[in-house]
Amino acid sequence: MRRPRVKVPPGHGQAYYHCVSRVVGREFLLGEAEKEQFVRYMRLYEKLYGLRVISYAVMSNHFHILVEVPQRPADSELPDDAGLVAHVRSCLGDEAATELEWELSHYRGQGNDKSAEGLRERWFSRMWDISRYMKVLKQRFTQWFNGRHNRRGTLWEDRFRSVLVEGKGAAIKTMAAYIDLNPVRAGICQDPKDYRWCSYGEAVAGGQLAQKALQWLQSFRVDSLGGVEHLAGSDAAAVSPAPVVPNKEALERWRCYLFGVPYSEKARTEELQKEGQGGEAHVFRARISREKALEVMRKGGRLTQSDYLRCRVRYFSDGAALGTKSFIEEVFQSAREHFSPNRKDGSRPLKGLELAPKSQRIYNMRQLQRNVVS
Repeated sequence: MRRPRVKVPPGHGQAYYHCVSRVVGREFLLGEAEKEQFVRYMRLYEKLYGLRVISYAVMSNHFHILVEVPQRPADSELPDDAGLVAHVRSCLGDEAATELEWELSHYRGQGNDKSAEGLRERWFSRMWDISRYMKVLKQRFTQWFNGRHNRRGTLWEDRFRSVLVEGKGAAIKTMAAYIDLNPVRAGICQDPKDYRWCSYGEAVAGGQLAQKALQWLQSFRVDSLGGVEHLAGSDAAAVSPAPVVPNKEALERWRCYLFGVPYSEKARTEELQKEGQGGEAHVFRARISREKALEVMRKGGRLTQSDYLRCRVRYFSDGAALGTKSFIEEVFQSAREHFSPNRKDGSRPLKGLELAPKSQRIYNMRQLQRNVVS
């Protein structure tokens, strides 16, 4: 039997899921045109279903998407018939909207409100739901792909995998960075800005949705793994939301975060002075060219040609849930029936992050043996 998908506990306004799906047989079937079309469908159904893509990477044989899924609004807050039709029109065009409008008008004209409400529910039941979103995205792309390549049958290997991520602080930023760096780890490019089918590449190219997601990520002023950005204030201040930063600053901050170097000018100056005094600046990310990391540090995150980061991490696709210790315990208690009665608690620390400040340590529900940063 399939294990039930881990969902966010009650009381959370939004849920954040890292979703992964691979091409059947893991064949490299997705070229440039296919990746472009996949991103189009991803954005289309993101809008239609009321979700938000935080980060993504579409590779040649799989994809990663980090999605924010709001709670479904109360029935009293759902759009009326005209609002639903307008929403469908803005996403799917006149044909689908006109058909929906006619059906609703037909039922209302007959006094058949039960059928009209049933039709509305068929639309609303697809929204604000990660499983429905992934299902229609994969199905619609498969139809397009098979038609383009005169092919039949399934395109994707089994159902998608998902990890529930805490939507704040180090957990959400680390996951987003992991996704943006997929093409770098695969050796496709040395810098994720050069890969068109990832969220960072889209943001650098001027994509407004990707830029807004980056701005939101930068509202959590946590540093790179290991605490290389020295932030003023208490631990609580380091993880609390800050005002949304301008686009340019958000891009520069995110670049520093991707390469594991501090963003603040003071911290960069202090670290670079160590180099001039015979010491070594603190570059935390594993398996990254020290020279390139120092180059990014000198530039303060301003775009430049950079080396790539290789980070062999299984936590981000197999860990079930990712976040602070208290968040994981809450998720564990809400899904208690899925675990052995002998298990007493849910949180398991990620290996390799023992030196990170306590406020930035990350936990998951399945202890994996691989070091998170090697």
